[in-house]
Amino acid sequence: MKYPNFQEEKKLWKSGYRYIAGVDEVGRGSLSGPVVASAVVIDYNLISENFKNLKTGSKKEKQNFEKLLKEAKDSKKISSYKREELFKIIKNCSEIKWGIGKVSEKIIDKINILEATKLAMEKAIKNLKEKYFFDIDFIIIDGKIKLERINVLQKSIIKGDEKVFSCALSSIIAKVFRDDIMKKEDKKYPYYNFSKNKGYPTKEHREKIKKQGPILIHRKTFLKNIEKW
Repeated sequence: MKYPNFQEEKKLWKSGYRYIAGVDEVGRGSLSGPVVASAVVIDYNLISENFKNLKTGSKKEKQNFEKLLKEAKDSKKISSYKREELFKIIKNCSEIKWGIGKVSEKIIDKINILEATKLAMEKAIKNLKEKYFFDIDFIIIDGKIKLERINVLQKSIIKGDEKVFSCALSSIIAKVFRDDIMKKEDKKYPYYNFSKNKGYPTKEHREKIKKQGPILIHRKTFLKNIEKW
């Protein structure tokens, strides 16, 4: 199995771009809760010339970074345990800068899921810039999305989270954050089993909505044809 790599970042670094943000989202297909996006920048200044390791750092830090290179991929294709493990490593990697953005189900219903996804990505990029005080030079986006309100060069890549290292890390971060949100919602609304389905349209979840009806965190625009389920 091929894992995400540095090829896209490497080409851009060689072209003179330094702060390259890989962006991905989770939750577009969920029936409830927010859509969450993350933006990740790999710090060029801390990466070795062969792009295989760190210039500086302890042996443990280098081992952790190598572990990410070997194991990080589309968050949907790794277990929740592995996502949590990799996220802990990401948080402790000084060479990885990241931001998070979310848009609620209310806003999703108001502006539609595509526009909400774009907004979540914009918020993630803004959060990243505010945390680390640098401007983004280039954005790599998973999927067929263009962020029209951000005046930065962009490239959209289908299945970017399976090909581009920074997008894969974004996928993991966003997934862990959103899953945590849905676990908290599960404590408020245990009937819907959000800790298990995370709001996605499983058979059990759809049947519970049909039987009990939707609640505040359900996306009402996603339930228009509920009678046909």
